[in-house]
Amino acid sequence: MINQQLVDGILKIVLNRPEKKNAFTNAMYRELTRILTDGDQNPQVKVMLISGAGNAFSAGNDIADFMKSPITHEDAPPINLLKVLAGLNKPLIAAVDGVAVGIGATLLFHCDLVYAQKNARFIFPFISLGLVPEGAISLLLPRLVGHQRASEILLFGEPISAEEAKHIGFVNHIVEEPSALAYAEARARKLTALSLGSVIKTKSLLKGNDLKAAVLNQIDIEGKAFIDRLHGLAAKEALTSFLEKRAPNFEGLD
Repeated sequence: MINQQLVDGILKIVLNRPEKKNAFTNAMYRELTRILTDGDQNPQVKVMLISGAGNAFSAGNDIADFMKSPITHEDAPPINLLKVLAGLNKPLIAAVDGVAVGIGATLLFHCDLVYAQKNARFIFPFISLGLVPEGAISLLLPRLVGHQRASEILLFGEPISAEEAKHIGFVNHIVEEPSALAYAEARARKLTALSLGSVIKTKSLLKGNDLKAAVLNQIDIEGKAFIDRLHGLAAKEALTSFLEKRAPNFEGLD
């Protein structure tokens, strides 16, 4: 469900489950973690590029699969993926078409460059699912937009347009063409012509050891809170109501 191809120093990674808008299963989390880890260590890879097949980047968690195999510990596949993303040495570029929801949106904060098609939408629905944010987004988003704006984005979980995402600062460029992929590939090719050592060192300097450590620590803190909420009544009601296509009722569940 994830394709990869190494072409001229670019490791092209495609989330390939278009019939489910590339929603993640536990197997996909493990697969993407392995691909990114191997790519970061492969001397033939200079840059990694991730995109989604079809008309979506990723709809986040596959709720049905998620309910069958919920996260029960801090070594779970989604948390491992987030830690690998936060620790990558080589540049990671994202090409976003359609929706990027949940972890499909938070993983973008661990990419070095994000290019979005003009109709892309970004959604952080954690609170509406009775959960809490993940992927250190509760640390990274306020650093970018301030506490009040981050609160509005995370508490309400309303869709963010590509234009607003660029204004906020987590999208680099908006692509007018039907897909952002060709533009992202062109930028990736430009990176491969540069000194890989200089690129890697610059990425390290931009993130800094203090921020990297803070992000990994926040992933752990959020992970514990996420697991606690996931096994509570509110999340169970939210996830069940999602599958039953009805509005959740959180009254008395907290």
